[in-house]
Amino acid sequence: MAAIYLFVVFIIISVTGLMLGWKKHSGGLLLPESVKGTSTDLKDWLPLDSLYRNACGILSDSVSAGLSCNLERIDIRKEHGMVKFVFADHFYGIQLDGATGQLLQIERRRSDIIEKFHDGSILDHLFGLRGEYFKLIYTSLTGLALLVLTITGFWIWYVPVRMRNKD
Repeated sequence: MAAIYLFVVFIIISVTGLMLGWKKHSGGLLLPESVKGTSTDLKDWLPLDSLYRNACGILSDSVSAGLSCNLERIDIRKEHGMVKFVFADHFYGIQLDGATGQLLQIERRRSDIIEKFHDGSILDHLFGLRGEYFKLIYTSLTGLALLVLTITGFWIWYVPVRMRNKD
């Protein structure tokens, strides 16, 4: 039974790891592209609280009125003239022009979903567990299992090679 568990987990880790490795080269499929705003000069930009209110309004009007506006982070991309609001309780992000507050893009954050599958925190997210306890247990067990498989695999290869070289 443990072998089946490890097989499934290692397949999930390898497939999601490949996807995460390619996310910046997916043409916006996995990781949304950053859209350019009108000004890269911060003195032209609106205050963050105003931009945040715009982002929450757009989220409510254009995606769903029931979605939370709790922030995970705010990415300020000065070189793009853009502010990205990433929300904590769902997988949407809003890109706004820093100077005008106009919507540049509503993004579905597929790479965040893939990352949560990759590290096991998807179950923490689904069950609303704070502290990422499942993620800690999941990564510890799979890491130890991978270490044991690597060491025993090396040993199974090395011992016969050593015995042949003695003869």
